[in-house]
Amino acid sequence: MSVIEALKNRRAIRNYRNQLVEKEKIEQIIQAATYAPNDRMREPWHFYVMQGEALKRYEEVATAYLQERFPTKPNLVESSLKVVQTTPVVIVVTADQVEGDEDATKDNVFAVCSAIMSMWLAAEELGLGFVWRTRGVGLVHDERLHTFIGAQPSQQVVGTIFIGYPEEHPVDDKKRKDHLEKTTWL
Repeated sequence: MSVIEALKNRRAIRNYRNQLVEKEKIEQIIQAATYAPNDRMREPWHFYVMQGEALKRYEEVATAYLQERFPTKPNLVESSLKVVQTTPVVIVVTADQVEGDEDATKDNVFAVCSAIMSMWLAAEELGLGFVWRTRGVGLVHDERLHTFIGAQPSQQVVGTIFIGYPEEHPVDDKKRKDHLEKTTWL
């Protein structure tokens, strides 16, 4: 499959089979991330991998967060937690913040976003489903996740990645605007 085909076929997968993901595949996905472009070769990423018991503890943190965020919507809490309960691998990805250099910090976040996209394409090639969460059950903006993974104060959580063998492959063809509608030639 070409890179362009992989990009066209890429979908957020939220439903996974009850099947462990091999450590070798997880390592391949993380290794693919480290090939992402990054300013001055700072390699500003760190990957926190959760499986098994760590995921059960993460579920407790996510439950408390979601119950506080949506106290009057128990169905939303329950449906959001389903992905945590059925995902075999969760990876939290952080970017290094550069004290006193806001531009370098932004560059690092951009590099980590590129690394996450590299992870997504690698997962696709390996037959794995992948979804990048930046809100909700991903807890990206909640200090509890930062504390739970033991991130350094200088690390910013950029995304929570959910990976597993897809329950089924989506066949929907997401309609996107034509690239020419989003392009200005100067």
